[in-house]
Order: sequence, then C-alpha cells, then structure tokens
Amino acid sequence: MKYPTLVREDGSRTLSISKLVIALAVLFFIVSLAYHFSAISQTRPRTTGQSTLDASKEAGSAAEVVKVDVDLVTVDALVMQKQTARVVGTLTRNDFILSEDGVKQTITHFSQDSLPLSVLLLIDRGGCLDPFSSEVRQAALDAIEHLKPADEVALMSYHNNVELLQRFTRDRALVADALNHVPPHDEEAQHCLNKVFFDAADYIQKAGNPIGRRVVIAITGVTRNFDCSDGPSSKAATNAIYESGAVVCAIIPQSGEQRMENGVMKWATRMGKLGGAPYIDIQTLANETGGEVLQDKPANLNTTFNTLVSHLRTRYSLAFVSSNKKRDGSTRKLKIDIATASQKSQGKLVVRARHSYVAPRS
Repeated sequence: MKYPTLVREDGSRTLSISKLVIALAVLFFIVSLAYHFSAISQTRPRTTGQSTLDASKEAGSAAEVVKVDVDLVTVDALVMQKQTARVVGTLTRNDFILSEDGVKQTITHFSQDSLPLSVLLLIDRGGCLDPFSSEVRQAALDAIEHLKPADEVALMSYHNNVELLQRFTRDRALVADALNHVPPHDEEAQHCLNKVFFDAADYIQKAGNPIGRRVVIAITGVTRNFDCSDGPSSKAATNAIYESGAVVCAIIPQSGEQRMENGVMKWATRMGKLGGAPYIDIQTLANETGGEVLQDKPANLNTTFNTLVSHLRTRYSLAFVSSNKKRDGSTRKLKIDIATASQKSQGKLVVRARHSYVAPRS
C-alpha cells in the first residue's frame, strides 16, 4: 500500500503518512516500555491432571493406546545442503552422530515419514494488521489436505487471550470449518506470545498423539512481542515449549505494512531488552527447536505452506535413551552431526534440530 503525502494549503509537503505511522508507533512503544518495566510477570504453575484448555480429544480420534518410554528422547531433524538449501532425504541411521552434553549416544530408533504428525495451528488475531486473509486461509486449507490420514490437526487463535477453536482431529472437514470460522481480527488487541506458546505447549503435550511428532505452526505478521503481564512469563512459556518436544514453525504473510510493524516490534524489544523487559522471539524458538520461519506474499503462500509440509514429511526421527541415568529435570544440550563420508558425497550439510531437552524428573 502506498501512503499519501500530507500537503499544506500553500502547496508545500510535510511528513508522509507512512513516516507519521512509524513515529507514532515508536512513541507508543517507548511509552509502553515504562509499563513493561514495572509489570510483574506471573508464572502459571503447570499441572499434571488438567489444563486451562480442555485437553480431552473428541470421541473416536484416538485409535489406540500406546505405552511410551518416558526415558526415550525423540529428536526431529531436517537435513539440507548448505549451498543450495535442498532437502536431503536419503540418509540412514549410520549417517547421523548424536551427542548429549558432549557424550555420544546410541540411536535406538530411526525413521523418516513414518510417525504421525500432531500439528497445532496458531492464528494471530491482534495488532495493526490481519495476517489471516482469505488468501492465507485458502493456503492453509490446501496444505492441510496434503497431510497423511493418520496426521491430526488442532487450531488455536490468540490476541489478548488464547482460544482453542478445534481439538486435535483427523477429520479434515472439522479443521476446514474451524479455519473458515476464525473470529475477526481485533487491531486494538495485543500479540500475547507468552500466553499462546505456554498454552500451546500445555495442550500439545497432553492431547497430542503420544507416539507422534509434534509441530506448532504460527500464522502471524509479528515475530516478537513483550510479555503480556497477566500471563505466564516468557521464560515459563519457552521452557514449556522445550519440554513438550514440539518443533516451532511460522508462516509470515509478507507485505510492506507487515515489515513495518514487525520492524517496529523488533526495535522496541531490542530497546526493552536493555532494561530487562521480557519478550518472546518466534525465530529463536524455531532455531532452538529445529523449526523454520517461512515468509512470502499472501498470494504465494500456497507454495510456502506446501514447502513447509514437504519439509515436515522429509524430516528424520531419531530416538535414544540417555547414557546419563540421572532423573534430575536438568536441561541437556543436544548436537547432531553428519558423518564425514556422507558430507563428502552429499556436500556440506546443515542439520535443523532442537538444541536441548529437559530430562525426566523422579
């Protein structure tokens, strides 16, 4: 959108509206920083018996009951050629070297595109712009149709609060209906990322397929925001995501206005960081969990969504039982390398996978 320029009666030009919008936005965030600095973050305690969101599945959505080894650590990995960004989907178990806190681990389970997906979509409804246009909605609908029948999908929307619009289901018609009836955008509302990622982690951990691969996909125009003070802290939300084992991805409907709003938020959070104001950065969550943040114009997002689904289908699943038998709830660093022989035959390879996990606690 091209913003008009204000003209005085004498014909001279003044500030363009685009510059005025930026100036007002900057002033708004400077004023709001004082609030964020003084606000006390409230961390909601995690429970094992129930969630603030109804975590029960609809009748008939779970086909079987599976026992899961709580000591089994599962890691999703996407392997790409560094120079071309081409996905490499022909590797075997012996091509991977996995270590925990610097100690090599034995990969006991290995697969590719065999475990079902539990995909939780998060629709942003706050802020100046609505990222969920009709084009984006259609792209999401088309992408859902490319999932396998065993894959399940759930839908949440968020702004000041989080709403579960559709529980996990394999019924694509229910998902389509939920996507077609997302409540309207509210430009007066916030982007409460700390709330939505905490609730998303809580829900996917309790309601997702216990043997499935967990994926959270945010559809948003803003990738950073300060904590909403009436929700859990960003630290609690981030830890909850890491504990859930979910891969965080995002789809960004890109436009000039979106880049401006997101740029203001990035600037504001950088300034706020100097004063200790807590915030969440979706790109950081994606980097730490091995996910991706993909962006394009709304008209091109059909291809972008399908690229993301294709990458999810091409990811490798590696599992191991840690050689560290302490059940201390500690955070342990993970590293996945590709064997030298494979690097020589395939070229320099890059692995996207989560960087850490939280050990079970006795």
